[in-house]
Amino acid sequence: MDPAAIDAVPDADPLVQRYLEHVRVEKRLAQRTVELYALDLQKLQSNALQASVVLTAVHNTHVRRWVAQMHSGGRSARGIALILSGWRGFYTWLGREGLVSSNPVQDVRSPKAAKPLPKALSVDEAVQLAGYEEPDGDGDPFIEARDHCITELLYGCGLRIGELVGLDVQASGQARGWVDADAAEAHVLGKGSKRRSVPVGSKALEALDAWLLARASWAGDDAALFISQRGGRLTPQHIRVRLKQRSLKAGLATPVHPHMLRHSFASHVLQSSGDLRAVQELLGHANITTTQVYTRLDFQHLAKVYDAAHPRATRAAAVVPPDKTKKSG
Repeated sequence: MDPAAIDAVPDADPLVQRYLEHVRVEKRLAQRTVELYALDLQKLQSNALQASVVLTAVHNTHVRRWVAQMHSGGRSARGIALILSGWRGFYTWLGREGLVSSNPVQDVRSPKAAKPLPKALSVDEAVQLAGYEEPDGDGDPFIEARDHCITELLYGCGLRIGELVGLDVQASGQARGWVDADAAEAHVLGKGSKRRSVPVGSKALEALDAWLLARASWAGDDAALFISQRGGRLTPQHIRVRLKQRSLKAGLATPVHPHMLRHSFASHVLQSSGDLRAVQELLGHANITTTQVYTRLDFQHLAKVYDAAHPRATRAAAVVPPDKTKKSG
């Protein structure tokens, strides 16, 4: 924004013009940034005019009211945060110029942005991924058996990737985790060094048997359950790469990462059981508020069912014309 452009800001307050000149010349901000500042300050000036207050007399309560108005008007939390940043810089400059005694924007924060829902697969997608098999002759049977078992345990038990890589073949005093096939339980070391046990389903146990059989031909003395062909314990990054490749081969539209399978596990168990406390225990969450995010996923599922099944959700009700052959009265 050149000086002429600053002067051309409609009805710009002289203080606004001076500030824009300051950020353009002294702070050497990019032209587009100065233009955005000008738009934000136009909004500030408009709000102050409507409130019958000059810019140097704007109070904290004014700013909070304007934030509430922007929020109720549908402006995003991020958009409000950017506007407040521009206003805050303006009043910081006014303070340095000795024109205001305090910054009315200093303690004002934008509304919290809604946290994005964790990405979860549908049940069909999860089953498609877990049941994927390499075409005959296309894959290494060792790797296929291992990756299949990894997928089944991540989805079937809701394990964190750190818990998965920490599994050993057998229980011991040094083991961070192991799978007790006879009891159909996985014992893992979770966050905060807290141990927990989770059930292991029949499909995961079948995949574990197949993997242990394949692993016997490759393992050295390493205690790790999941190993590379060189015999070392798999790293989280190795598993991320393998799972992404498997999801693409299986034909899923979205590349899958390990935590997505944990989210899918939680969402699907909650959809079927409705027992939030049980899901909390299975996931190893210390606080149930962490688990409550899956109730939002569950509501999305219910909304889809509603939209697909309820006639009033998918189409307008048929309007039945009145029977003109009947007489009123």
